[in-house]
Amino acid sequence: MTSGTTGDGAALEEHADLSEADVAIQILGTCTHPSPVAARIGSRAVNFVGESDKVLFDDRLSSCRARARGGLGFPAFELAGPRDRIFFDPSELRCGIVTCGGLCPGINNVVRGIVFELTYGYGARQIYGFRYGYEGLVAERHPPMRLEPDAVKDIHLQGGTILGTSRGNQDPRAMVDTLERLGIHALFVVGGDGTIRGAMTIAAEIARRGCSIAVIGVPKTIDNDIHFTDRSFGFESAYSAAVEVIRSAHTEATGAFNGIGLVKLMGRHAGFVAAHAALASADANVVLVPEIPLSLDGRQGLLRFLEERLAARRHAVIVVAEGAGQDLLDRSSPETDASGNARLQDIGTFLKRAIEKHFREQKTELTLKYLDPSYYIRSVPASPSDSVYCWRMARHAVHAAMAGNTQMIIGRWHGRFVHVPMALATRTRKQIDPLDDLWISVIEATGQPMSWTA
Repeated sequence: MTSGTTGDGAALEEHADLSEADVAIQILGTCTHPSPVAARIGSRAVNFVGESDKVLFDDRLSSCRARARGGLGFPAFELAGPRDRIFFDPSELRCGIVTCGGLCPGINNVVRGIVFELTYGYGARQIYGFRYGYEGLVAERHPPMRLEPDAVKDIHLQGGTILGTSRGNQDPRAMVDTLERLGIHALFVVGGDGTIRGAMTIAAEIARRGCSIAVIGVPKTIDNDIHFTDRSFGFESAYSAAVEVIRSAHTEATGAFNGIGLVKLMGRHAGFVAAHAALASADANVVLVPEIPLSLDGRQGLLRFLEERLAARRHAVIVVAEGAGQDLLDRSSPETDASGNARLQDIGTFLKRAIEKHFREQKTELTLKYLDPSYYIRSVPASPSDSVYCWRMARHAVHAAMAGNTQMIIGRWHGRFVHVPMALATRTRKQIDPLDDLWISVIEATGQPMSWTA
């Protein structure tokens, strides 16, 4: 697994000063109950994980040698998996699940996986789903729903989330009041960066009250911009669906003289979806991402590149991430959404107008087709690969909660599932490294310049 695929390479440099304290996982207390997992599925089928089983943050031999010479420690993530002794008594356990933020392929798969592992792995029977994101933890008009295996057995076949979702945080005191009133012992939070930050406020209020409630996150973001997980669930499904849209844009572009197909994809701060979809389709001639500054004019600008491309091949396909080129747009009065994120201006329609205007002034015939499939892509069911990934993340989330871990997410680092503190996972966003293998692959595949500015 290359760093160019996962973003690990940039993370190693960005977090070079990571300490062992940064990766330490908080626990609610001593694990005294024997795990029922082995009894339920057979001891030969269970590989219990010990506390000493860890995955090095930086597994490069050169780095290990340097740390050894300097007498430094070796930061390492806890390996995810079932423990032989657990914190909670499964017979008394009550759990809650909440899904927050935008829709993403695989949410239902994760909900199903958590319910199945709690029920069949640990024998827990009281599982509640909170409706419409964090709002369901405070709003009386959204009573929680009981989640049983029969109710969720087929939900992985559909997109979206049966629990509903919303953006924005709520008062952590009111949310913890709800958890205490219902007697919840473990809360599973499915969401992205903002959702995890919200979970941290819940966990902080729980700690302030001295309660024993585990808060476990399962990272959900189509943009794949959460650190310390090779990929977030839904990402592969999203760029796979985007491939078909890019191919449609290519068909439209080649069907007209000087045809251009323009596709806008997800990616507020990171261009992983655009980059992977472009590489998988092999039809893109330009990929624009937030990490690479965009210039339209000048000898190295996008418009000059398109002039040369049309002169040579008579068609072009442009894939643009939604967060690309925002500095070119009017940001005089930026608005924010319910999660506090700045509302992006529409780079797709801006490019469409700018390109058409440029070639009209050049008196050059042009046919441009603009495709924005974002909401379609967000709502598709998970791909087979993502379905497997969701199931494994859900299982590990349950194992972590049963062991009394809290304020952590399930990540995958160097190909192994691990426990990542929420504070570390949200410290910075994962982005494409312009000098890493992923972006170099895009440059080679498209023939576009390394930079749009001189």
